[in-house]
Amino acid sequence: MRRKTKLIHGGVPGDPHTGAVSVPIYQVSTYKQEGVGGHKGFEYSRTGNPTRHALEELIKDLEEGYAGFAFASGMAAITAVMMLFNSGDHVILTDDVYGGTYRVMTKVLNRLGIEPTFVDTSDLSNIEKHIRPNTKALYIETPTNPLLKITDIQAASAIAKKHGLLTIVDNTFSTPYWQTPIALGADIVVHSATKYLGGHSDVVAGLAVVNSEELAERLHFLQNSTGGILGPQDSWLLMRGIKTLGVRMEEHEENTRKIVEFLASHPAVQNVYYPGLESHPNYEIAKKQMRGFGGMVSFDVGSAEKAERVLNRVRYFTLAESLGAVESLISLPAKMTHASIPKERREQLGITDGLIRVSVGLEDVEDLIEDLAQALHG
Repeated sequence: MRRKTKLIHGGVPGDPHTGAVSVPIYQVSTYKQEGVGGHKGFEYSRTGNPTRHALEELIKDLEEGYAGFAFASGMAAITAVMMLFNSGDHVILTDDVYGGTYRVMTKVLNRLGIEPTFVDTSDLSNIEKHIRPNTKALYIETPTNPLLKITDIQAASAIAKKHGLLTIVDNTFSTPYWQTPIALGADIVVHSATKYLGGHSDVVAGLAVVNSEELAERLHFLQNSTGGILGPQDSWLLMRGIKTLGVRMEEHEENTRKIVEFLASHPAVQNVYYPGLESHPNYEIAKKQMRGFGGMVSFDVGSAEKAERVLNRVRYFTLAESLGAVESLISLPAKMTHASIPKERREQLGITDGLIRVSVGLEDVEDLIEDLAQALHG
């Protein structure tokens, strides 16, 4: 199946019992057994639910993996994946990661003895340089949040494999429509499905896909043991959102391309961060491993005062956390999504107080450009 067809016909196609073309919402906690241990594939909804199973099968197909898992949030998915490791293990992570990932690694999982090191993985030499005898995994976010840096997944995965490490890729920004990391050598893919996969600002969810039976067994054990599962209602909403992912991602990108052209030529804008720009330092890598450059763009207006003025003036860009929705969203990473990262660390990374992040929606792009123009004026 081609990508758009797989979005609609992948996973579990409808309901075999009634012929319903949409998998029903199985709002149920437990299941009748014909005898002790004689169930029909489901025994308790923490362990497995038919609606959640259909979603997990769908994301498995889309990411071209062995098995999929649905969690109550993106952070629940990331936390479960990190629980594959033990006290004393070391993990290398992309430096410019989502603030929640940084927080859970440095404030929670470090207390359990899992040690993180954050490096610029867009420079592959940094990966080799920081591998230790106790290093167990390489965690890549590409494109990164919010600076849109690109890591070569295939080359980074090859380095990880040479040293016996698992490669984990956060594929939230690209989605499997534009990028399939497992096909490039990754072992595990994670998503904040709240974002583009859901696409309508109405569901919070996380997904993970693994590339082997062994990893599937281990992650299912953790999912069942810790219980951070996605409920059937949200699983159904997420499947509904995924059906239109292809047309949405294409429109997001088309709008973003025009907005990037506008921003790149505006005198009030100092820097524009977008992997689809030929001036982007990793443009060639992005072009090689991504089928599209996505709908996220960040730009720097020089100061917090100027940035807040833009945020206060826009009309069609909603000031809000999150991204990937049909409506355009705008944020100030230093005070919102990345506020959990210490200021000195943000400055080292280039997340300045004047950096604005935009998730370009599906509105008429001319309205969006006019809105930015008036917000940047003066």
